[in-house]
Amino acid sequence: MRRSFQLVLCLCLLYLSQLACGLGSSSPRPAAFLPTRVPLPTESLSIEIPPAVPESRMLTLEFPPAIRAGDSDVIRLTLELDDSGNITPTVSTAGNQSLQQVVIIPNVYETHNVLAEARLDMAGLEVRPSDVVTETLLPGQKVTFYWSILPVEVGKYKGTVWFFLHFVPKINGIESRQAISAQVIQIEATSFFGLRATVARWLGIAGTFISSILGMPFLESILKWLWKRIRGQE
Repeated sequence: MRRSFQLVLCLCLLYLSQLACGLGSSSPRPAAFLPTRVPLPTESLSIEIPPAVPESRMLTLEFPPAIRAGDSDVIRLTLELDDSGNITPTVSTAGNQSLQQVVIIPNVYETHNVLAEARLDMAGLEVRPSDVVTETLLPGQKVTFYWSILPVEVGKYKGTVWFFLHFVPKINGIESRQAISAQVIQIEATSFFGLRATVARWLGIAGTFISSILGMPFLESILKWLWKRIRGQE
Protein backbone atom coordinates (compact mmCIF):
# COMPACT_ATOMS: atom_id res chain seq x y z
CA MET A 1 0.00 0.00 0.00
CA ARG A 2 2.78 2.33 0.82
CA ARG A 3 4.54 1.56 -2.43
CA SER A 4 1.41 2.26 -4.41
CA PHE A 5 1.07 5.62 -2.73
CA GLN A 6 4.70 6.47 -3.50
CA LEU A 7 4.20 5.45 -7.14
CA VAL A 8 1.17 7.65 -7.53
CA LEU A 9 3.00 10.55 -5.90
CA CYS A 10 5.94 10.13 -8.29
CA LEU A 11 3.61 10.13 -11.30
CA CYS A 12 1.92 13.33 -10.10
CA LEU A 13 5.24 15.06 -9.60
CA LEU A 14 6.36 14.00 -13.07
CA TYR A 15 3.16 15.36 -14.62
CA LEU A 16 3.53 18.68 -12.82
CA SER A 17 7.16 19.00 -13.97
CA GLN A 18 6.10 18.45 -17.58
CA LEU A 19 3.45 21.15 -17.27
CA ALA A 20 6.02 23.54 -15.83
CA CYS A 21 8.33 22.88 -18.76
CA GLY A 22 5.53 23.51 -21.22
CA LEU A 23 4.67 26.91 -19.68
CA GLY A 24 8.26 28.07 -19.87
CA SER A 25 8.83 27.06 -23.44
CA SER A 26 9.48 29.94 -25.92
CA SER A 27 7.70 28.36 -28.90
CA PRO A 28 5.76 31.14 -30.72
CA ARG A 29 2.02 31.01 -30.99
CA PRO A 30 0.35 31.31 -34.39
CA ALA A 31 -0.16 35.02 -35.16
CA ALA A 32 -3.60 36.38 -35.95
CA PHE A 33 -4.23 37.39 -39.61
CA LEU A 34 -4.01 41.15 -40.25
CA PRO A 35 -5.05 42.81 -43.53
CA THR A 36 -2.21 44.19 -45.62
CA ARG A 37 -2.21 48.02 -45.92
CA VAL A 38 -0.39 49.84 -48.71
CA PRO A 39 1.47 52.86 -47.29
CA LEU A 40 0.25 56.19 -48.68
CA PRO A 41 2.71 58.86 -49.83
CA THR A 42 3.34 61.47 -47.21
CA GLU A 43 3.20 64.36 -49.77
CA SER A 44 0.19 64.93 -52.00
CA LEU A 45 0.65 65.70 -55.68
CA SER A 46 0.76 69.45 -56.30
CA ILE A 47 -0.33 71.12 -59.55
CA GLU A 48 1.69 74.19 -60.34
CA ILE A 49 -0.60 77.12 -61.14
CA PRO A 50 0.94 80.10 -62.91
CA PRO A 51 0.73 83.29 -60.88
CA ALA A 52 -1.97 85.79 -61.80
CA VAL A 53 -0.22 88.75 -63.38
CA PRO A 54 -2.39 91.87 -63.02
CA GLU A 55 -3.11 94.05 -66.02
CA SER A 56 -2.51 97.77 -65.54
CA ARG A 57 -4.67 100.18 -67.51
CA MET A 58 -5.39 103.88 -67.60
CA LEU A 59 -8.94 105.00 -66.89
CA THR A 60 -9.56 108.40 -68.50
CA LEU A 61 -12.67 110.47 -67.85
CA GLU A 62 -13.37 113.43 -70.15
CA PHE A 63 -16.19 115.90 -69.49
CA PRO A 64 -17.06 119.57 -70.19
CA PRO A 65 -16.62 121.74 -67.09
CA ALA A 66 -19.17 124.25 -68.46
CA ILE A 67 -22.07 123.97 -70.88
CA ARG A 68 -24.89 126.31 -71.92
CA ALA A 69 -28.32 125.47 -70.55
CA GLY A 70 -30.34 123.86 -73.32
CA ASP A 71 -27.27 122.54 -75.17
CA SER A 72 -26.14 118.92 -75.08
CA ASP A 73 -22.62 117.57 -74.71
CA VAL A 74 -20.84 114.24 -74.24
CA ILE A 75 -19.03 112.64 -71.30
CA ARG A 76 -16.52 109.95 -72.25
CA LEU A 77 -14.91 107.23 -70.10
CA THR A 78 -12.06 105.22 -71.68
CA LEU A 79 -10.11 102.22 -70.38
CA GLU A 80 -7.00 101.60 -72.50
CA LEU A 81 -3.28 100.85 -72.64
CA ASP A 82 -0.58 100.83 -75.31
CA ASP A 83 1.80 98.07 -76.42
CA SER A 84 4.25 98.95 -73.64
CA GLY A 85 1.58 98.85 -70.95
CA ASN A 86 1.51 102.63 -70.66
CA ILE A 87 -0.90 105.23 -71.95
CA THR A 88 -0.70 108.99 -72.40
CA PRO A 89 -4.25 110.29 -72.08
CA THR A 90 -5.34 113.01 -74.50
CA VAL A 91 -8.43 115.18 -74.55
CA SER A 92 -10.31 114.78 -77.82
CA THR A 93 -12.52 117.86 -77.37
CA ALA A 94 -10.96 121.28 -76.85
CA GLY A 95 -11.89 122.87 -73.55
CA ASN A 96 -12.88 119.61 -71.86
CA GLN A 97 -11.42 118.53 -68.54
CA SER A 98 -9.70 115.15 -68.18
CA LEU A 99 -9.23 112.96 -65.10
CA GLN A 100 -6.82 109.99 -65.19
CA GLN A 101 -6.59 107.03 -62.87
CA VAL A 102 -4.51 103.81 -63.05
CA VAL A 103 -6.55 100.67 -62.36
CA ILE A 104 -5.36 97.08 -61.83
CA ILE A 105 -7.31 94.24 -63.47
CA PRO A 106 -6.63 90.62 -62.35
CA ASN A 107 -5.52 88.21 -65.06
CA VAL A 108 -8.56 85.94 -64.87
CA TYR A 109 -9.39 85.80 -68.57
CA GLU A 110 -8.68 82.03 -68.72
CA THR A 111 -11.32 81.18 -66.14
CA HIS A 112 -13.79 84.07 -66.32
CA ASN A 113 -15.57 86.30 -68.76
CA VAL A 114 -14.81 89.86 -67.70
CA LEU A 115 -17.40 92.57 -68.26
CA ALA A 116 -16.70 96.28 -67.85
CA GLU A 117 -19.66 98.24 -66.50
CA ALA A 118 -20.12 101.98 -66.04
CA ARG A 119 -22.86 104.29 -64.81
CA LEU A 120 -23.27 108.08 -64.62
CA ASP A 121 -25.23 109.42 -61.64
CA MET A 122 -26.01 113.14 -62.04
CA ALA A 123 -29.25 114.65 -60.78
CA GLY A 124 -30.80 117.64 -62.54
CA LEU A 125 -29.51 116.75 -66.01
CA GLU A 126 -30.98 114.62 -68.76
CA VAL A 127 -28.52 111.71 -69.01
CA ARG A 128 -28.59 109.12 -71.79
CA PRO A 129 -28.15 106.23 -71.26
CA SER A 130 -29.38 106.44 -67.70
CA ASP A 131 -28.81 102.77 -66.81
CA VAL A 132 -25.63 100.73 -66.44
CA VAL A 133 -23.64 100.36 -69.69
CA THR A 134 -21.85 97.02 -70.21
CA GLU A 135 -18.94 96.17 -72.52
CA THR A 136 -16.97 92.92 -72.84
CA LEU A 137 -13.39 93.36 -71.64
CA LEU A 138 -10.68 91.41 -73.50
CA PRO A 139 -6.91 91.35 -72.83
CA GLY A 140 -5.29 94.50 -74.21
CA GLN A 141 -8.53 95.77 -75.75
CA LYS A 142 -9.85 99.31 -75.28
CA VAL A 143 -13.37 99.98 -74.05
CA THR A 144 -15.15 103.35 -74.19
CA PHE A 145 -18.38 104.55 -72.62
CA TYR A 146 -20.36 107.61 -73.77
CA TRP A 147 -23.11 109.63 -72.09
CA SER A 148 -25.09 112.47 -73.58
CA ILE A 149 -26.01 115.17 -71.07
CA LEU A 150 -28.49 118.06 -71.42
CA PRO A 151 -28.89 120.69 -68.68
CA VAL A 152 -32.27 122.41 -68.76
CA GLU A 153 -31.70 125.07 -66.10
CA VAL A 154 -28.72 127.24 -65.22
CA GLY A 155 -26.72 126.01 -62.23
CA LYS A 156 -23.92 123.78 -60.98
CA TYR A 157 -24.44 120.02 -61.15
CA LYS A 158 -22.38 117.39 -59.35
CA GLY A 159 -22.28 113.73 -60.31
CA THR A 160 -20.34 110.49 -59.99
CA VAL A 161 -19.01 108.27 -62.76
CA TRP A 162 -18.92 104.66 -61.54
CA PHE A 163 -16.77 101.90 -63.06
CA PHE A 164 -17.21 98.22 -62.18
CA LEU A 165 -15.75 94.86 -63.18
CA HIS A 166 -18.17 91.94 -63.46
CA PHE A 167 -16.57 88.45 -63.32
CA VAL A 168 -18.61 85.58 -64.79
CA PRO A 169 -17.10 82.05 -64.41
CA LYS A 170 -16.79 80.16 -67.70
CA ILE A 171 -17.70 76.77 -66.17
CA ASN A 172 -19.23 76.89 -62.70
CA GLY A 173 -19.05 79.28 -59.83
CA ILE A 174 -20.47 82.43 -58.34
CA GLU A 175 -20.50 85.69 -60.26
CA SER A 176 -18.84 88.65 -58.59
CA ARG A 177 -18.94 92.39 -59.13
CA GLN A 178 -16.25 94.78 -57.94
CA ALA A 179 -16.31 98.58 -57.86
CA ILE A 180 -13.05 99.86 -59.34
CA SER A 181 -13.51 103.64 -59.57
CA ALA A 182 -15.91 106.37 -58.50
CA GLN A 183 -14.89 109.77 -59.91
CA VAL A 184 -16.75 112.91 -58.85
CA ILE A 185 -17.31 115.61 -61.47
CA GLN A 186 -18.97 119.04 -61.54
CA ILE A 187 -20.51 120.74 -64.57
CA GLU A 188 -21.78 124.32 -64.64
CA ALA A 189 -24.72 125.16 -66.90
CA THR A 190 -24.45 128.80 -68.04
CA SER A 191 -26.63 131.19 -70.05
CA PHE A 192 -26.08 133.98 -72.61
CA PHE A 193 -27.26 137.22 -70.98
CA GLY A 194 -29.93 135.28 -69.13
CA LEU A 195 -31.31 133.77 -72.33
CA ARG A 196 -31.86 130.08 -72.95
CA ALA A 197 -29.64 128.32 -75.40
CA THR A 198 -32.39 128.08 -78.04
CA VAL A 199 -33.09 131.84 -78.00
CA ALA A 200 -29.39 132.67 -77.95
CA ARG A 201 -28.83 130.34 -80.87
CA TRP A 202 -31.56 132.02 -82.99
CA LEU A 203 -30.17 135.46 -82.14
CA GLY A 204 -26.77 134.27 -83.25
CA ILE A 205 -28.19 133.01 -86.54
CA ALA A 206 -30.03 136.32 -87.13
CA GLY A 207 -26.89 138.29 -86.34
CA THR A 208 -24.85 136.20 -88.74
CA PHE A 209 -27.44 136.73 -91.49
CA ILE A 210 -27.54 140.51 -90.97
CA SER A 211 -23.77 140.83 -90.86
CA SER A 212 -23.45 138.81 -94.07
CA ILE A 213 -25.92 141.13 -95.82
CA LEU A 214 -24.19 144.27 -94.57
CA GLY A 215 -20.91 142.88 -95.77
CA MET A 216 -22.03 142.58 -99.39
CA PRO A 217 -20.00 144.88 -101.72
CA PHE A 218 -23.02 146.04 -103.81
CA LEU A 219 -25.19 146.93 -100.81
CA GLU A 220 -23.92 150.52 -100.77
CA SER A 221 -24.78 150.97 -104.46
CA ILE A 222 -28.29 149.64 -103.90
CA LEU A 223 -28.86 152.03 -101.01
CA LYS A 224 -27.63 155.03 -103.03
CA TRP A 225 -29.91 154.10 -105.93
CA LEU A 226 -32.90 153.81 -103.59
CA TRP A 227 -32.05 157.18 -102.02
CA LYS A 228 -31.93 158.87 -105.43
CA ARG A 229 -35.31 157.39 -106.41
CA ILE A 230 -36.85 158.67 -103.20
CA ARG A 231 -35.37 162.18 -103.68
CA GLY A 232 -36.47 162.21 -107.30
CA GLN A 233 -40.10 161.48 -106.39
CA GLU A 234 -40.10 164.39 -104.01
